[in-house]
Amino acid sequence: MSAPEQSPARETPVVEKAPSRLVPVGRFVVTVLRMPSGLFGVLVMLAFVLMAVCAPLFIHPSDLSVTQATGPLLSAPQHGYPLGTDPAGRSVLLLVIWGSRTSLAIGVMATALTMVLGAGIGLIAGHYQGRTGRLLMHVTDWFIALPSLPLAIALAAVLGQGATSITIAIGVTSWTGTARLVRAQTLAVEARPFIERARALGATDTQLITRQVLPNVMPLILVSSTLTVASAILSEATLTFLGLGDPTSVSWGSLLNNAFMQGAVTAGAWWYLIPPGIAILIIVLGFTLVGRAVEHALNARVSPR
Repeated sequence: MSAPEQSPARETPVVEKAPSRLVPVGRFVVTVLRMPSGLFGVLVMLAFVLMAVCAPLFIHPSDLSVTQATGPLLSAPQHGYPLGTDPAGRSVLLLVIWGSRTSLAIGVMATALTMVLGAGIGLIAGHYQGRTGRLLMHVTDWFIALPSLPLAIALAAVLGQGATSITIAIGVTSWTGTARLVRAQTLAVEARPFIERARALGATDTQLITRQVLPNVMPLILVSSTLTVASAILSEATLTFLGLGDPTSVSWGSLLNNAFMQGAVTAGAWWYLIPPGIAILIIVLGFTLVGRAVEHALNARVSPR
């Protein structure tokens, strides 16, 4: 009698590990950093953010006080004061460093408000293409027709001096471009077949917007937000220079305002005027370069420069 045949051993199926969601993000960051403009912009942003965060560690409140300053009055750059002093004897270098905290904070908060308003209105106007969409687009066109700077000045004047009023004024007057871009992208996304399949499966309007349309619009919002920070910082400096900011707060715009009001131009005190302007120029250039690099990285059809 022959021995019973042994059944072949079953092979354990190899389960492939699902790719990490961080891989696309890592590749995206590497793509941005490989561009010289993107790398330079990121380094500039990190340097200013680090400077703003670490400013309280080496700047004492007495260094910013008009009554407690011990330096020479409106002195040119010298030992101990690399960028000179203001008419109160305060170091211009320390004022510029401390001013980055206010300018960056208002720029980021105003950009967040702009993205919420613009993206929300653009998504709703693109999804509801009937009366609601037309009404929102009419409101958007009305805001576009209004001059943004006089409107921001009027809003800031009505709301009162301070960082909150400037943030609201910038956000209310800067959302129109984002709204039109998001609406156009929403219309393009909703023309794709997977939106029809989602509707056929019973997806509600809220589910379509949040789960299907918004993830496909987020890259455009990311690019727009990066570029909007630069314009928001410029707007903050403009409104503060015009005297609409908090007079007790130190920002780049307030430094320029004080320099003009205290006669730095007639006195030839270039060290009081130029540093805040250069700081604004560099940070705006950094955010703009990052925004362009992100735009090229997200659009594979555009070759990086």
